[in-house]
Amino acid sequence: MGDQGQSWQAETGGGRSVPGDGFALALPSGQTVTLVETIWNTPGPDGLVTRFRFLAPAIDPQTGTVGFDAAVQDIAWICQNFALARVSEFGPLPSQIIVSLEDRPVPFGEADPEATQFFEAFRIEDGACIWEVF
Repeated sequence: MGDQGQSWQAETGGGRSVPGDGFALALPSGQTVTLVETIWNTPGPDGLVTRFRFLAPAIDPQTGTVGFDAAVQDIAWICQNFALARVSEFGPLPSQIIVSLEDRPVPFGEADPEATQFFEAFRIEDGACIWEVF
């Protein structure tokens, strides 16, 4: 997943956003999520942050089949098995990876009180994603 042939969609808070282009990922809970965008190297309180944002209709509390506990396990799996392999492709290694799942498209930085969104942050240590409690 290099940036050859891809155009940057937007500048976002000092970082770059690249669309997910419909990339689907099957997760341990049984849900399949779609990469909405990756926001590379935005400034955070402890250094650079890379965000991976996924559309996950199965977390919708009204119609979905995946609850919070399973979604959090999926997020940890995404960090370790998907995000970690990609963060070094676009410059310096970030100090933090944030993975989010949303049940409907929500533009980055905007609020949608009807949307269900789960976020988890991880630091990279010894080649692994280590969950950071907010």
